Amino acid sequence: MDPAGKAGDDAGELDERSRGILDFEREWWMHRGPKERVIRERFGISAARYHQLLNRIIDQPAALTYDPMLVRRLRRLRDERRRKRFARRLGLEV
Repeated sequence: MDPAGKAGDDAGELDERSRGILDFEREWWMHRGPKERVIRERFGISAARYHQLLNRIIDQPAALTYDPMLVRRLRRLRDERRRKRFARRLGLEV
């Protein structure tokens, strides 16, 4: 909560955890070991939960303000994966 009593994303700013997740996503490849293990060690959550949080974070306008290039890239990759999944379901292998 910020001093005004609002949560970070309500106030137009990311909370510390959200910033940490974006920072990690920007540089995860520099860490030794599998990404899933580093996520568990650094954030104490599963890789699945991490990606759920990441997807929520990149939809926030504050995330785009915090790191526009990263957020746009992550949104683009997510949209591409969704299109491919949808096409496979329809039998339109891409």
